[in-house]
Amino acid sequence: MDNNEVKSAVDSLGKTFETFKSTNDERLKQIEAKGSSDPITEEKLSKIEKDLDKVADMEKSMKAQSDFQKESQEAMARLETIISRPEFGKGSHVESKQRQVFDKWMRKGKENLSPDEVKVLTVSNDNTAGYLAPPEYVREIIKGIIEFSPVRSVARVRSTAQRSIQVPKRTGTFSAQWVAEQGTRSETTGYSVGLEEIPAHEVYALVDISEQELEDSVFNLEAEMNAEFVEQFAKAEGNAFISGDSVGKPQGLINNAGNNITTAANDALAADDLIGAAHNVKSEYMRNATWMFNRSTLSAIRKLKDGANQYIFQPGLYQMGVGSSLLGHPIVEASDLANIGNGTKPVLFGDFRRGYMIVDRVALSIMRDPFTQAQAGNVRYVARRRVGGQVILPEAITTITIQ
Repeated sequence: MDNNEVKSAVDSLGKTFETFKSTNDERLKQIEAKGSSDPITEEKLSKIEKDLDKVADMEKSMKAQSDFQKESQEAMARLETIISRPEFGKGSHVESKQRQVFDKWMRKGKENLSPDEVKVLTVSNDNTAGYLAPPEYVREIIKGIIEFSPVRSVARVRSTAQRSIQVPKRTGTFSAQWVAEQGTRSETTGYSVGLEEIPAHEVYALVDISEQELEDSVFNLEAEMNAEFVEQFAKAEGNAFISGDSVGKPQGLINNAGNNITTAANDALAADDLIGAAHNVKSEYMRNATWMFNRSTLSAIRKLKDGANQYIFQPGLYQMGVGSSLLGHPIVEASDLANIGNGTKPVLFGDFRRGYMIVDRVALSIMRDPFTQAQAGNVRYVARRRVGGQVILPEAITTITIQ
């Protein structure tokens, strides 16, 4: 995407969000006047929201387009290599006749073929023309998007060669005292330290693939499995970083945040709740604070206004160096956070780099085992990694609980 395209995207985004605000204002007026909104207005707002969602997906789309272009270039290079071979295109006289008739049918249609040519060209029979009109086989696996929570992008990450790490932590402090010029000075007690230990937990996946499938598949199944392992492990660790219970897995953010506020209304999130959360952590943490919630919650937040009747959400475009923000702080979409509902914790806010630490012990390791399942004709792939995660400074993070 060049600079002109980026500028056009920014202008389009601004216009779209202004349309969104005016449509939502109309919806609110209808609710205030009639107790409910017009279905047409709701449908229009939903369509605009989809346009806004596209902004969040723009980076992924650009990367996918780049990858597709690269794959297309590689495929064309392979095709050119095949065509340039001396034996390419050679065949029997019958095959040559069938190709000529097939080419004529493609260019002029069946009505311009003679009866003898129609007999030659019978696609229902592979021995005549069926081989010349094969179905197209697309060398691509259709896969749904795997969503995961990108906690790593905002947390503190470090590596270790040990089974766990221990981090010294201040658990208590003293208070400075005023004293007269010649007053008696006594010891100020209260300072104490402890250790925060973060163990490395293990996560694994095991897949058996037949040797014949590996030999005959048009795909590189080993490369496909490697990519699948990466996706599934990212999903597993992202879920644990959000809601893990510390039992054989990392500790989740929502289980040990030091601050919490409860919404004023049942089953709903209001602008005042978000403003309260933003001021529920110390000022020092607010400097690098980030919002975290899923896309469903983002949809609800886009419609919220503050006491001055101003929208608290502001869209952005990362290509211009400015991402979407909420009350002046950046946003991270975490699919593993709950939707807005009674008793859920759909929103996190705070300085995650100071509040949460991720420890990598063993990077993703994939072992190819052709022996264990050899009798069954399978090759076994065992993937594993060891990683830990823990809230190390609870006061740096706050949650919002829906009452």
